[in-house]
Amino acid sequence: MSIFLKTDEEIELMRAANLLVGSTLGELARHIRPGVTTAYLDKIAETFIRDYGAEPTFKGFPNPYGAPFPASICTSVNDCVVHGIPNEEQILKEGDIISIDCGVLLNGFNGDSAYTFPVGEITEDVRALLLTTKESLYKGIEQAVHGAYTGDIGYAVQQQCESQGYGVVRELCGHGIGREMHEEPQVSNYGKRGSGTLLKAGMCIAIEPMITLGARHIWLGQDRWSIVTRDKKAAAHYEHTIAIRKGKPEVLSSFAEIEKYIQL
Repeated sequence: MSIFLKTDEEIELMRAANLLVGSTLGELARHIRPGVTTAYLDKIAETFIRDYGAEPTFKGFPNPYGAPFPASICTSVNDCVVHGIPNEEQILKEGDIISIDCGVLLNGFNGDSAYTFPVGEITEDVRALLLTTKESLYKGIEQAVHGAYTGDIGYAVQQQCESQGYGVVRELCGHGIGREMHEEPQVSNYGKRGSGTLLKAGMCIAIEPMITLGARHIWLGQDRWSIVTRDKKAAAHYEHTIAIRKGKPEVLSSFAEIEKYIQL
């Protein structure tokens, strides 16, 4: 298993790519409302990314079946956990939630982040799911330091969510990131303390809890991309890219631009 440690200069390039992802998600936050199609959001994202001299990493990215992803962002609505494909037929409605995952390639390095947005007013049980999932992301980030293990991250996320009755998806995970979108190690959202891969300063990883309102079990959609909950209950997804440091994790992505417009 090859894990690529980044220099300080490379981490700064990673930061630039990730901040562009955050700005893209912030731009999308301005447009998320009832009546908007997911295809419209995808067009906004692609234009924004390319206007800043970057490439949308997801567009053309192959799945295990060899099918290239046809859009620049993943738009996963309600019971879709991740990898939803934007389309003209999917129109956002009051009370929906939409998880948007975005990746860019800028100056040879990748950025990756995701956020689950409310569409208008959402129910209190769904709001609680979003808040807990977001909190679990930061619980995981606290463990992402030199000398810890990926299992410490997974344990923190799992305990935060399962203690409140939510499902933690097992089949999908976070990942290393750098010149490639997906590098080693895998970063699960469940696990045991002191297990998994040893974290070292210079590693960059994406931590991304995928949490369900009901049971954790999932299906692969007919499009061979979208992942949905078997019980059709809502799911949430938040993601940050982190640089591993000695003493304190360094979050390279940002939700600041999003949260100018979206408050849970």
